[in-house]
Amino acid sequence: MPTTNSPDLSPTLGLAVDLIQRPSITPDDAGCQDLMMSRLSALGFRGENLRFGDTDNLWARRGSDGPLLAFAGHTDVVPTGPEKNWRHPPFDAVIDDGYLHGRGAADMKGSLAAFVTACERFVNKYPNHRGSIALLITSDEEGPAQHGTVKVVETLEARKEKIDWCLIGEPSSTSEVGDVIKNGRRGSLHGYLTVHGTQGHVAYPHLAQNPVHTVAPALDALAREFWDNGNDFFPPTTFQITKIEAGTGSNIIPGECLVHFNFRYCTENTAESLEERVVAILDRHQLNYDLQWHLSGRPFLTDRGALVSAAQSAIRSVTGRDTELSTSGGTSDGRFIAPTGAQVLELGPINATIHKVNECVKAADLDTLSEIYEQILVELLA
Repeated sequence: MPTTNSPDLSPTLGLAVDLIQRPSITPDDAGCQDLMMSRLSALGFRGENLRFGDTDNLWARRGSDGPLLAFAGHTDVVPTGPEKNWRHPPFDAVIDDGYLHGRGAADMKGSLAAFVTACERFVNKYPNHRGSIALLITSDEEGPAQHGTVKVVETLEARKEKIDWCLIGEPSSTSEVGDVIKNGRRGSLHGYLTVHGTQGHVAYPHLAQNPVHTVAPALDALAREFWDNGNDFFPPTTFQITKIEAGTGSNIIPGECLVHFNFRYCTENTAESLEERVVAILDRHQLNYDLQWHLSGRPFLTDRGALVSAAQSAIRSVTGRDTELSTSGGTSDGRFIAPTGAQVLELGPINATIHKVNECVKAADLDTLSEIYEQILVELLA
């Protein structure tokens, strides 16, 4: 039978249920950070609520010396869509047939609960551990990400508070917990192109200029362009058109054509080199255009080092399996933390249902994840 919270649940599952039952749709934290801090303060963590704009951010730290290991994550979740499409109400946090169901179960309230319980067990065993432990938690990762982790990192940098190792709880696993960890991410570059023509009647094309027709060869050239081969850590750079919009009526040649596109790029290119190459192609086609750019994040990579070694060792110790390093997928808040010089990894539950209707995670996996996090703490700070 389906169950919600009960004394029979493990500490990690019980906390995950409590977090999921708070409907924290971006940028609303819905009390999740206060709940986490109530557990962390009992361990000697000092918490700061860093609110920027409409976003709540928590920086909680135990200890003042280095090295500093920070767990990073987000309490916000994406909207549920029509709740009638869900097997269980998305904020009821029901455990059914061995799975914890609910929005945020995998992305990423399960990881947040595992952070806290791993810290609880570790601090109880090693109250005088070396260095410091911190949690960097935001309520704006799924949204614009303008007032979340990026602002906290700016605050920490301004006061010279440096993160040495950062473990992000994004759902990285594919088939089994810990089978994949993300040791980097590709960059993301958006382009917003407006091609200008001359509006007119479709029966008099000689009196107009159709921007859809003029831009089409350029878009074909961009789609066919070879950007790079990738490298040992990253797949090749990709270009994708995400939106084309033009026209005001069936008998009217449009005066403008709007095109949005995106690059997911590796370290073989830079945002600046891609921008230059796009402009060269557009100019070669003699277009009349305006072009704006938005850089969501530059690529980053944690190749080898103490954090990678600790994560691989911990996963092997807890699960008996080796893990694959990967840089695939979208962007994460690691793009804000890595430029400070921190080693950054993403390790979380299986990602098969994230952002979907009926998001869920195998309940036992969260306890396994908490054990892995605890063992990473042991490897680095015991």
